[in-house]
Amino acid sequence: MNASEHIDQLIADTDDWRGKTLASLRRLILGADKEIIEEWKWMGSPVWSRDGIIAVGNAHKDKVKLTFSHGASLPDPENLFNNGLNGKVWRAIDLFEGDEIDEPAFQNLIRAAIDYNQAKAKKKKAPVSSRAKATQSKDD
Repeated sequence: MNASEHIDQLIADTDDWRGKTLASLRRLILGADKEIIEEWKWMGSPVWSRDGIIAVGNAHKDKVKLTFSHGASLPDPENLFNNGLNGKVWRAIDLFEGDEIDEPAFQNLIRAAIDYNQAKAKKKKAPVSSRAKATQSKDD
């Protein structure tokens, strides 16, 4: 089974409001950018990525949790994050039965996570500064 099939199965097996909520979040995530890929990691967690992990989704007993790997670095003007607010790296959105999410704001948050991942990837690929090159030349 590929990752998308695992996620399909998870949603089908979670046959209450949590499965419907996870399916809705998945639709919004995939709709935010056509290059997002689905992965299946950590012994059964749906993961959405583009140039790095965007978010991990889980259906818990009383909620659906979507954890953004670098949520602390993302703009959240609509205050969608409601968990992990004191953390230095991750943030999460916990949805309970009956909760609704602001779809445009959520998709903007997904796009901000992609922008963050792409900027982080560019930093890693940045050329060595001219000062560092000069130092390397002297040492060669």
